[in-house]
Amino acid sequence: MPQSLSQVWIHLVFSTKERRPFLKDEPFREDMFRMLSHHVKESKCVNACVGGHIDHVHLLIGLSRTISIAKLVENIKTETSKWAKTAVGGTSQFSWQSGYGVFSVSHSKRGEVDEYIRNQNKHHDKLSFQDEFRAICKRHDIEIDERYVWD
Repeated sequence: MPQSLSQVWIHLVFSTKERRPFLKDEPFREDMFRMLSHHVKESKCVNACVGGHIDHVHLLIGLSRTISIAKLVENIKTETSKWAKTAVGGTSQFSWQSGYGVFSVSHSKRGEVDEYIRNQNKHHDKLSFQDEFRAICKRHDIEIDERYVWD
């Protein structure tokens, strides 16, 4: 077959270092979402949706067939962290956690994941990031070791 095709959707989740509320300022948070989107596109992936709360972000991404998940995450975390240290509303202390969660998304479920990501503020009226992440992992049958998942 002379042509290589793929359609792989992922739900990427990661928090700020120590879940510090670096994204508390709404204009800065919105700018961060735009920067995350930009760097997903710079990595030749499709950015479908970015959302989050004061201490974490969610991204729905169409993965390019030419980049690994680890390289994509490294690129977007590195570039947005550098940007946040000097951006209006940012801080020189800004940092993302070292780890992340990535989950496969069926093409038919993209709309549901998109809606979930866009409604993060509503979710976090009642739920912490840790409880949300535990629930996502449980839905995907992923066991987490509490000693190592938070930093």
